[in-house]
Amino acid sequence: MAIGSYTSENLTQPQLNLMLLLDEYEMDIFSLEDIKKLVPEQEEDVNELIENLVHKKVFSRIERGKYCRANFRDEKVIGSFLVPDGAIAYWSALNLHGLTEQFPNTIFIQTTKIKRDKKVFGVAYKFVTIAEYKRDGITNEGYGNHSYAITDVEKTIVDCFDIPKYSGGYAELIRAFSQAKISSEKMIRYCKAIDNIAVTKRMGFLAELFEKPGMKTFIAYTRQQVKEAYNPFDPQGPDAGDYERDWRLRMNISKEDLLGIANKIY
Repeated sequence: MAIGSYTSENLTQPQLNLMLLLDEYEMDIFSLEDIKKLVPEQEEDVNELIENLVHKKVFSRIERGKYCRANFRDEKVIGSFLVPDGAIAYWSALNLHGLTEQFPNTIFIQTTKIKRDKKVFGVAYKFVTIAEYKRDGITNEGYGNHSYAITDVEKTIVDCFDIPKYSGGYAELIRAFSQAKISSEKMIRYCKAIDNIAVTKRMGFLAELFEKPGMKTFIAYTRQQVKEAYNPFDPQGPDAGDYERDWRLRMNISKEDLLGIANKIY
């Protein structure tokens, strides 16, 4: 934004100085505390300064103590900014990684904090709270102030199998698994992180069925996790189907159907 466009908003000199400072640091999204650090000599006046800029529609309030420029609406950046350790995850991450063409109406944010779901600028955000020990596989995308955290491909898949109701549908998740290029080592690491034997067995079985390249180490690891108890392949499916003895899975989706799902092209 040029100086002329700031002055046309009838800004006071302190407001103009703040806007120029944000330009200098290339900040489009920020907290009250961020601004206080930029102008420590004006710390007592910062709240009023920001509120006046919100009133003049130069800033938009995201939530209490968090703001962005009025024209900034990147839902990925805003979503991960809403909680200190927020990361784009589940169905939203599947879409961003190109593993599903289905686009969720809600942005899924994984966090170790407890936060209520909310709408910001018309976008719905769902916060999924996980235990600290399950937090792994977080990468950063974007640049500078426009960066956001997101679960990597392998962690996204493992998380979706762990909580499939946030995956956009079990068939879509199975198809994503069949198409994804994944690392055996990462898959083992993340399976250990979520500590869910039934989920680990399901993914090991699929890796073997789909003959996924580079997955021999992962398949061997998952076989070692198999216990005596049987689990349904689809946790939400009917209590029916053949018993897959080697994997201790009740195949309420048949192998033929799984291969059909994996190969279906829209």
